Amino acid sequence: MKKLTYVLGVALTAFSLNVLAADEMGTEAEAQAMSEKAATLVNEKGEEAFTVFADKAGGYQEKDLYVFCMDLEGKMLSHAVKPELVGQNMKDFDKYGDKLFLNMIDMAKSEAGKGWVEYKWPYPGTEDLKAKKSYVMKNDKGFFCGVGAYAAQ
Repeated sequence: MKKLTYVLGVALTAFSLNVLAADEMGTEAEAQAMSEKAATLVNEKGEEAFTVFADKAGGYQEKDLYVFCMDLEGKMLSHAVKPELVGQNMKDFDKYGDKLFLNMIDMAKSEAGKGWVEYKWPYPGTEDLKAKKSYVMKNDKGFFCGVGAYAAQ
């Protein structure tokens, strides 16, 4: 009986941790809304918006969501959680089998200037590649920003 109680306890704990982890992950709708909000801020403030994106209390870092911005040549202009990427050209990045940044540039250059780009990316805290997509949106300043969300598991 003790073993059954222990097994059930472990199973319930694991289940509750998965539910809690899922609550900490942003949804596609939240990613799109944040990306649209970021485009509005860039249209109003230009590159001054990058400081707001980098501020954890600025309203542009929620759950696992954050804003990144690139020019149409592939240069990272702003990255809220990996500032070391700023200034690097990411156009040819394909570490995980996708030229995701090139695809984002193509989306930003499209007639619509916005949309979803799908790719694989390591799930936080693991090396497991999971389906992820970013909503990218070109702004009035001539570059684009995006926000990514993992596909629902």
